Amino acid sequence: MATINDNYLKLKAGYLFPEIGRRVNAFAQANPDAKIIKLGIGDVTEPLPEACRTAMIKAVEEMGDRASFKGYGPEQGYTWLLEKIAAQDFQARGCEVDASEIFTSDGSKCDTGNILDIFGNNNIIAVTDPVYPVYVDTNVMAGNTGSANDKGEFEGLVYLPITAQNNFTAQIPSQKVDLIYLCFPNNPTGAVATKEHLKAWVDYARANSSIIFFDAAYEAYITDAELPHSIYEIEGARECAIEFRSFSKNAGFTGTRCAFTVVPKNLTAKAADGSDVELWKLWNRRQSTKFNGVSYIVQRGAEAVYSQEGQAQIQELISFYLENAKIIREKLTAAGLAVYGGVNAPYVWVQTPNGLSSWDFFDKLLHTCNVVGTPGSGFGAAGEGYFRISAFNSRENVEEAMKRITDRFTS
Repeated sequence: MATINDNYLKLKAGYLFPEIGRRVNAFAQANPDAKIIKLGIGDVTEPLPEACRTAMIKAVEEMGDRASFKGYGPEQGYTWLLEKIAAQDFQARGCEVDASEIFTSDGSKCDTGNILDIFGNNNIIAVTDPVYPVYVDTNVMAGNTGSANDKGEFEGLVYLPITAQNNFTAQIPSQKVDLIYLCFPNNPTGAVATKEHLKAWVDYARANSSIIFFDAAYEAYITDAELPHSIYEIEGARECAIEFRSFSKNAGFTGTRCAFTVVPKNLTAKAADGSDVELWKLWNRRQSTKFNGVSYIVQRGAEAVYSQEGQAQIQELISFYLENAKIIREKLTAAGLAVYGGVNAPYVWVQTPNGLSSWDFFDKLLHTCNVVGTPGSGFGAAGEGYFRISAFNSRENVEEAMKRITDRFTS
């Protein structure tokens, strides 16, 4: 008889966003005339930059000519894209990252889960709380945790609460951990990390032979020149960190799919016999075995991001979404709500009013304002009493949603 991976059964509550979808669909069916505005899932709404579209159209035409047709490409990515990523995203900021250390993929979400393939099941794993659910759920699926308690915390994970009291930047753990998930600018809180904060983490990781999984999917939204965009801006990070990046939120590739992961060639971890093993070789083997690479057409679109026209166009997109975040932040603050984030990040983190739970506030906004956000408790126990609102939407929808909410809470 075939058996299943029983670890999936630990995820009894289901993934956060499908549950949001279920509640929204039920409300929509019961209220077919309601105009629902969705500011929950962080999906972009504005069209792909013209430079990317033009490059992809040209690439499609190339696929129609035997002389320029492309079949299987290199699993790691085409050199012409990798070199531009290395030069403009890292070397221009003083980071020692070589093109050969970059692996393209179809999304940071995939990579932050797939990276567990090259690590053992006996690691002590630390996650911030609240946290992007994929980090936790993929560890559950991989068998790296026990069952969840009444608060949804899984046995075997070290939770690092991030709250208003610590500016939503987790304190260094007192115990030794092996794998550490950090995301800055942070999803869901919109918090950012200073160089001093990241240096403390790098120093900790080097002292404890830990590996940091650094998710920088939202780095393009950093406007403060003093804040780091990459963990490799911190001395010593190449010895302890893997970085994940994406074209989804800066260039609107959520439906096109292109991202990349940096694995320094000098980064090692221990084998069962105590020997040091280069993680680059393991990740390269994993990708070569389980992944055939991002399509040629999409990689040409991603390459166009680094053109002069592409850079100008994605900056327009980023500025547009940041202005949305500013509107959300200012309107909700004026309505008397406690608001965080939304400055160097596209997410606004709101404390629920009057002691409402995260899901109760979700239901209240849905039923009274026809606005959808994301309950903070879905990101972890420490997210209870908070609510995430995304700036990824049209200006018209953002302004209308804020009018509805402010009318409701100031009346």
